[in-house]
Amino acid sequence: MTILLSDSRVAAVPVRECGEPLVTLPESFGPARALVRQSVAVRLAAAEALLSGGLQLRVVEGHRSVAAQQAIIARYSAEVCAARPGVSPGDLDQLVSRFVAPVGVAPHVAGAAVDLTLVDAHGEEVDLGTAIDATPEASGGACYFAATDISRFARSHRRLLSYVLRHSGFVNYPTEWWHWSYGDRYWALLSGVDAALYGPVTGAQGAAA
Repeated sequence: MTILLSDSRVAAVPVRECGEPLVTLPESFGPARALVRQSVAVRLAAAEALLSGGLQLRVVEGHRSVAAQQAIIARYSAEVCAARPGVSPGDLDQLVSRFVAPVGVAPHVAGAAVDLTLVDAHGEEVDLGTAIDATPEASGGACYFAATDISRFARSHRRLLSYVLRHSGFVNYPTEWWHWSYGDRYWALLSGVDAALYGPVTGAQGAAA
């Protein structure tokens, strides 16, 4: 059964903030130069080291501000409401959380999550079934990690992505094949850990090059 980020069990996980700073990912992870917690960066490097054949991880987003998170929530909520007139507030929260997390538990806001893909030796994205950030509606559900209506190449690439990232300690948000996190509340719940390592990033945590 899929656990969504709107699930009360996620919000119930305590946070024991470890105080790790944000760091900037090197250019080898792509031009976005995303910000992530220090241990997330270390684990991404470990995951990439498991790849072969010229394949590399390409990170397109890491830390996200509260304001940016709220803007995505507002935009996608409007899309869901337009597609489902009369949807109840509770159902809306659940539907929206398939694509964007409530601010209080959002892995990106904690600097714990990355949105990423695989690229080949020429820097070209390989087939993973959908574009990053494809909504459930736009992709017909193909954005779900376990979707079956994708090519065998996409399925193979997703399996590879899962192997290297899970081996390095990350968990996937199953409605988004590209979203992986470490140290946040969702990670703690799925990993059976007592508390999250990271809460929302404050200005004091800064960013190191």
